[in-house]
Amino acid sequence: MAATVSVAAEWQLLYNRYYRKPELYSMCWQKMDLGRHRVACARFGGPIAAIRDDSKIVQLFAESARRKLLIFNSAGILLASAIWDHPGGRLVGMGWTDEESLVCVVQDGSVYRYDIHAHPIEPHLSLGIDAADENVVECIFWGNGIACLTDAARVFCIPDLKSPRPCRLCEAGLVPGDMPLCAAVIEPQYTMSGNVEVLLAVGDGVVVVEEETAQRQGDGIGPLQKMAVSPNGKFLASFTHDGRLLVISTDFSRVLFEFNCESALPPEQLAWCGMDSVLLYWDDLLMMVGPYGDAVRYTYDEPIILIPECDGVRILSNTSMEFLQRVPDSTVSIFKIGSTVPAALLYDALDHFDRRSAKADENLRLIRSSLPEAVEACIDAAGREFDISRQRTLLRAASYGQAFCSQLQRDRFREMCKTLRVLNAVRNHETGIPLSIQQYKVLTPPVLVARLINAHRHLLALRISEYLGLSQEVVIMHWACAKITASLATPDASLLEMLLDKMSLCKGISYAAVAAHADRTGRRKLAAMLVEHEPRSSEQVPLLLSMGEEDRALTKATESGDTDLVYLVLFHIWKKIEEKDPLEFFTMIQSRSLARDLFVAYSRYYKHEFLKDFYLAAGQFHDVAFLLWRESWEVGKNPLASKGSPLYGPRIKLIEQAQKMFLETKEHPFEAKAAEEHAKLLRLQHELEVTTKQAVFVDSSVSDTIRTCIVLGNHRAAMRVRTEFKVSEKRWYWLKVFALATIRDWDALEKFSKEKRPPIGYKPFVEACIDAEEKNEALKYIPKLADPREKAEAYARIGMAKEAAEAASQTKDGELLGRLKSTFSQNTAATAIFDTIRERLSLQGVS
Repeated sequence: MAATVSVAAEWQLLYNRYYRKPELYSMCWQKMDLGRHRVACARFGGPIAAIRDDSKIVQLFAESARRKLLIFNSAGILLASAIWDHPGGRLVGMGWTDEESLVCVVQDGSVYRYDIHAHPIEPHLSLGIDAADENVVECIFWGNGIACLTDAARVFCIPDLKSPRPCRLCEAGLVPGDMPLCAAVIEPQYTMSGNVEVLLAVGDGVVVVEEETAQRQGDGIGPLQKMAVSPNGKFLASFTHDGRLLVISTDFSRVLFEFNCESALPPEQLAWCGMDSVLLYWDDLLMMVGPYGDAVRYTYDEPIILIPECDGVRILSNTSMEFLQRVPDSTVSIFKIGSTVPAALLYDALDHFDRRSAKADENLRLIRSSLPEAVEACIDAAGREFDISRQRTLLRAASYGQAFCSQLQRDRFREMCKTLRVLNAVRNHETGIPLSIQQYKVLTPPVLVARLINAHRHLLALRISEYLGLSQEVVIMHWACAKITASLATPDASLLEMLLDKMSLCKGISYAAVAAHADRTGRRKLAAMLVEHEPRSSEQVPLLLSMGEEDRALTKATESGDTDLVYLVLFHIWKKIEEKDPLEFFTMIQSRSLARDLFVAYSRYYKHEFLKDFYLAAGQFHDVAFLLWRESWEVGKNPLASKGSPLYGPRIKLIEQAQKMFLETKEHPFEAKAAEEHAKLLRLQHELEVTTKQAVFVDSSVSDTIRTCIVLGNHRAAMRVRTEFKVSEKRWYWLKVFALATIRDWDALEKFSKEKRPPIGYKPFVEACIDAEEKNEALKYIPKLADPREKAEAYARIGMAKEAAEAASQTKDGELLGRLKSTFSQNTAATAIFDTIRERLSLQGVS
C-alpha cells in the first residue's frame, strides 16, 4: 500500500477532480534559456523550435552573433540547426503544422517553412503585397493554417498551407489606432461556414472576422486581454482587464463561468487543459482554474511554455518537460487513498500474492462478481501511465485477475500490451515523442509511423509497422531515398547492393519511385540500375522518359504490350525530336513492329504529312501513293473542289504525285495506270463542268460521264470521252441507247439503230423502250430480235399474249409457255391461247 499512497500523494485536487503533473523528461539541452528565445512546440509530442529573440537584449556568452534556428525533440536533443538569415524585418511568429513543418512569419508578411531537419521547404510564401506594405504584428497558427494581424488592423490568412492561397479577410471596421488587444481563431472544422473565424478583442467586445463578414459580438464582456478557444471550438476562455477569467460560448450567447484571479496583470499565456480546466501563467506562477471556481497554483523559478494537447498540457521549462492532465478515472479508482473498489482490491491482491499472503485469496473472493470490471480498470490504468514499472505492475494485476475470470475477452489485454510497447519505444529520450494513449489514438499509428520516418527514425518505424501489421513499403522507400541523399560519396554499385538488400524485404515496392529520387539527386547511373528492377512497366516507362532514356522506354513499353504506354512514349519522343530530326524517330520505331503499327494507325488519321515522311524514309512508296490518293478524295469532299475553284488543281496534282509514287515500285502497275486515268478523267470532267456550267461530272465514272454528255445533248463531248478512254463499241451502244431513252428522243434512237447492225443486238433497244413504258416504240425493235425466246418474253412484257405465244411456240419449250402463261393469269382469253398452243405442241410430241 506504500506505493499506492505515494502515487496518490503526487496528485492535486481541483474541486472533485484530481490532476497530476508527472515529469516526462529532464531536458538534454545545454544552456538553453527559454526566456531569451522565441519557441514553438508541435502538438502530439512533436519537436521544439527555438531562435534567439531579437526583440530582447541578451548576453551572448560564447555564442555567435548570427542567430540560429534550433530544432530539438521533446527531450531537448538537438535534431538540426540552420543559420537564420532572412530579410523582411523581425520574426513575428513561429508555429508547427499538422505535418510537422515549421512556419515562420516575418514582419513584411514573408512566410518561410522548414522541415524537421531545418531544411527550407520551397517555395517561400507571402501574405501578399498589401501585407508587405503593412507590418505584421501578430500571428495565430492552427492545423495547417495561419492568420496574421497587421498594424493597419487588417487580417490576412492562409487557410491551408498544403495548397497556399493567401487572402485578406473582411475589414473589421477598425482604424490603425484602434488595435485589438488580443486575438484567437476558431478552426474551420468548428464553424458553421466551414471557414476560419478570427476573434479580435476590440473595446469591450469581440469582432468575429470571416472572409466575407465581420460581426461585433459580446459587447460588455471586455476589454479582454487574453483569449483561448477550447479544443472542441465551443468555448472561449478570456482574461478581462479587471482580472477576471471568463469562459464564454463561442457564439457569445452566454457566460458559462467567471473566476476572479485577484490580479489585473494579464497572464503571459492562457491555455485549456483538455476540456476540464484553464491554465493561466504569469512570470513565476501557473494557476489552474476548474469549472467550479477552485484553483490550484504551481510556482516556477524559470520560464515555461504551455503546449496544449487534446487531453492535457505539456509544460516545457529550461530543465524539464512535464505533462499536466486530469487523472484518469481508472487510475483514481485504483490509487485513491482508502479506495475499496474492485480494481483497487485486485491491485492489492497482487501485492499480497507477491508477498505470499493468504489475503490475496480473500480479496479475490470479495470481488469475484466484479472481476471483469476490475481487470478492465487495471488494463486501462496501465495504458494511461508513463512510468514503465507501474505499467508492468498494473498489467500483472490485470493478468492475475484474468486467471480467475473465464468470461473475460483476452484481446483487450494483448492490444494494450502492443500499444504500450509502441508508446514506450517512441517515448525514449532518443526518439522523444511523449505521446499519451489518448493522443496516440487521435494521431493514429500510420501518422505516428510517418512522423518517425520524417525524423529519419527508419528502423523504429519499420519495427513498429511490422509489429502492428502496417505496410512497410513507405518506410523502406523513404529510407532508400534518404540513404541515396546521404551517401553521395558511396559508389553506385555498393549503394545499389545496400538498397536492394532492404527493398527486397517488401514485396511490390516501387523501385521506380526510388530511382526517380536518385535521378533528381544527380545519380543517373544508380537510377538506371534501380529502374531495371521495377516489374511494373506503368511505373518504369514514365521514369525512363523523365531520365531521357527514350530508347529504353520504348523497348520496355513494347515488351509490355500495353498500347497506352507505347503511345505515351511515342508522343513524348515525337514532341521532343519532331522538328529537329524526324529521321531519328523513324529509325527508332522501324524495328519495333508494335510501335510502328501504332504510329501508323494514329498518323493515318491525324498526321498525314508526318506519315508520308515516314513511308518515304522507309522506301514504302506505294503507301505514300495511297495516302496521296486518299488526300485527293478528302479534298474532293469539299464542294469548292469543282467548278474551276483553286482546290481543283491541287487535287489533280495529288493524284499525279500518287501515280509517280506507284511508278517507283514494280508491284503496282495497275494502280499507276488507274491514277493516271483518274487524273485525266478529273481534268476532262472539270472542263465539261466549266463549259456546260453543270456541276454534274466530277467524280462520276467514265460511263456516267458519257451518259451525262448524251443526256445534255453534247454528243461531240461524249465521243471525245469515248475516244480518250477507249470505250468499246458494245459499251458505247449500251450507254447511248439508254441515254437516248432517258431523254425520250425516240427518233434519234431509231436513227441510231439503223446506222448499222448494232453489235449488242436489238434487245437493249427493246428494254430501254419498255423501261420508259413506250410500247409502240418497243414494237419497232421486237420483231428484229433474232432469239424467239427473247421475242416471246418481250411481247409478254408489253401484254401482247398472242404474239408472245406464237414466238414461244417456235422454241417448242413447254416450260417457257407455262411461265409466260402465268404472267397472263388474270386474262382468261390469253391463257386460253397458251393452252391451245401447248395442246398443239403435245400432239406433235413436244414436251
